[in-house]
Amino acid sequence: MTGSSMRELAYRMIDGLEVTLLWQQASDDVIVCVCDQKYGAYFEIRPPRSRALDAFYHPYSYASWNEVGYEDERLAV
Repeated sequence: MTGSSMRELAYRMIDGLEVTLLWQQASDDVIVCVCDQKYGAYFEIRPPRSRALDAFYHPYSYASWNEVGYEDERLAV
């Protein structure tokens, strides 16, 4: 996957939580990337496009849909 095939649609950061909504051009999929520095967690969600904004604003409600996830003590503040 190349950087040019991904487009950032939305980004927000608050209290150590970074959430990015991306669109993957080749597959026409959306991806929500969540980096929670407060809890040392990172995960990605691939919701249906109709639920993308909801997943962007409420990522922990969709955390069970994650495709990639890990906890890393180095992320914790």
